Amino acid sequence: MSLVVSVVRAIIAPLTRTRLFRWAAPRLLPLAERLVTRVTANQVQVSGLLVPSLVLHSEGARSGIVRDTELMYTPDGNGRAIVAGTSFGRGLHPAWSYNLLAHPDASISVRGRHLNVRARLLTPAERDAAWRLIERQWPGYRAYERTSGRTVRLFELRPVREAPTPTR
Repeated sequence: MSLVVSVVRAIIAPLTRTRLFRWAAPRLLPLAERLVTRVTANQVQVSGLLVPSLVLHSEGARSGIVRDTELMYTPDGNGRAIVAGTSFGRGLHPAWSYNLLAHPDASISVRGRHLNVRARLLTPAERDAAWRLIERQWPGYRAYERTSGRTVRLFELRPVREAPTPTR
């Protein structure tokens, strides 16, 4: 990791735990992400400038419509990604986590590369090790779990070689 990214993370990470950030981020970051991804033809994500990021393409739990969600992920070192349903510390689980519970076969886009994945909710026994990996990447990220008052859903996304999941 470059010195610049380390310094920027050290400055920004504490801000992400403030009430103002938890209020503003869910409203402003998706707009910024859409604008930047359009301008860069899906090659750059705002969040990807500081942490590994992906776009999750998951089938709606009730609607069946494919939804795209920009997420931070943590590589597990074995070719899989871990994603956390923090929802910026809000009290409800994010919609994408319900989608993965209902339809674990999904796809992701990472830096323009498309992969089919199968999602698996981590077990209680696996959670602490996953949180350690996540917090090594973004210190204090687990604070969202404490702030939300709920157990954040952690998913492993494992690449699979199957028929492609439909995307937009």
